[in-house]
Order: sequence, then C-alpha cells, then structure tokens
Amino acid sequence: PLKLPSGTLLVLAGPRVLGPQHPLSVPALNCETQVALSGSTLPQRQGEANTAEQDIGVAILPPQTSAPVVSGRCGHGSLPEPLPACLPPSRPDVLFLHGQAFTSKTWEALGTLALLAGEGYRTVAIDLPGYGDSPPVEMVLTAQGRRAFLDRVLQELGMQRPVLISPSMSGRFALPFLLAHGDRLAGFVPIAPVGTKDFTAEQYRGVQTPTLILYGDRDTGLAPQALQNLQHIPKHRVAVLSGAGHACYLDKPEDFHRALLGFLRQLK
Repeated sequence: PLKLPSGTLLVLAGPRVLGPQHPLSVPALNCETQVALSGSTLPQRQGEANTAEQDIGVAILPPQTSAPVVSGRCGHGSLPEPLPACLPPSRPDVLFLHGQAFTSKTWEALGTLALLAGEGYRTVAIDLPGYGDSPPVEMVLTAQGRRAFLDRVLQELGMQRPVLISPSMSGRFALPFLLAHGDRLAGFVPIAPVGTKDFTAEQYRGVQTPTLILYGDRDTGLAPQALQNLQHIPKHRVAVLSGAGHACYLDKPEDFHRALLGFLRQLK
C-alpha cells in the first residue's frame, strides 16, 4: 500500500497512458499526503492501432479515508494491473527532489518528467515537507529524520534502486541517505547540493554509487564547494553546463536533459 510520510506531494510520470478504460487502485493515503499522476503517451509502433490516449495532465487526489481510484493503461495494451507491474524492468526509476525556491512542479513544467517517461523511465517528483503543497513535518528537522524520510518514500513507492536527482537544498535529504544507503541507489545526480561539507573525504570514498556531478559554470557559490567534496566519490563523472547558473536545469534545459539522459543510459 502507498502510505507516504505525512506532508508529501508526488508528481509521477511513466511509460503508460491514463484513461477511463480500466480502474487502477491507489490505496488510501495517510495524514496530509497528496498525490498527482501525470500520464505520458508512448511513441506508437509502426503498424499498431492508435489506441493510446493523449496526455491527460495532472489529477490531484486529496487525502481520503478510502482508496481513491484512477483509470489506467500501460503502453498500447490495456492492463488492469498496479502501475509498477507495467514498468520496463531494464530501466531504473528516477526520483526528483527540488531546491529551496522550487517544487515538484518545476520538473513537470520543464518537461523533464514527460521526456524521461517517453524514454521508458518511471519518474517521480516530490514536494519535500514544507514546500509546495506539502506541510512541514517534525521528522525532517534532523539529518537522521531526513534520511528516514527518504527511506520511507522509496519503500512506499516500491523503488528498490532508483536514480536520485538532488539539486541545491535537497542535498540535506539526499546526502545523508547516500552516505548511509548508497547501495540502494542505481545512481546519484547532485546539482550543486548544499551540505557536502558535512561529510569527510573518507566517507565519500566509501560511496560506490555511480554519480553525475552536474552544475552550471556560472554558479560560483555552491558548485565549487560541492565539486571539491563530491569528487572523492570513486565512480563519479562531471558535467558542466556552459552559461548556466545555480539552477542550471532552468538556464540550459536542453543541455541538462542531454547530460541526464546520457548518464541514465549508461547505468547497468
């Protein structure tokens, strides 16, 4: 059952189409958790009938005491199965966090969720507690609590080894999790995250998670510090977006998407 921590908004996209044909049960959500589902149409194969629905956008499901139901299909065939069963097993899930001035909607508006969904990835973006439509929760006031928060999110979403995208402020969540549970991530993409100085070079050297250190060359604040610390991760590579600032994905979205997809495609 999907029982995310209180105060979490999800925006989810994946290689499927949502429509009225078959019910797809979403179990009841606890406390003040909210969920948003975004359908994405797969490219039509030659010779197939055009049975796919167009993108239906976002449906906000408020907290309920009984299980809300949405309709869904997977790919071109109607499959009345839970969403995870419709996902291609060869591609990792991708979980997007966000910076202090942004929310999960940033990734939707940028086209990132739809782009990755079209490539066959299940992509999930969340509003961290206290941001967007997610109310604050006390558990994230400590590093241990933030680590536990992400742990809970991954467990309830059924994400066994996702790729974690962590810009700026969200480093306070991602880095404690990476250092404690790096083996549970297929990949890590820090985008000038905060908090890198809170850990030692020795701790970073113990991380075996494939990592893409990504930043804009005009970010003269957090990016150099993050690079200095994160480059101790053994399996790291660096992508620098020319002419981009701290929110490099907004300044150079095409370059950002190219770098991200290149990294995702080489993951085993």
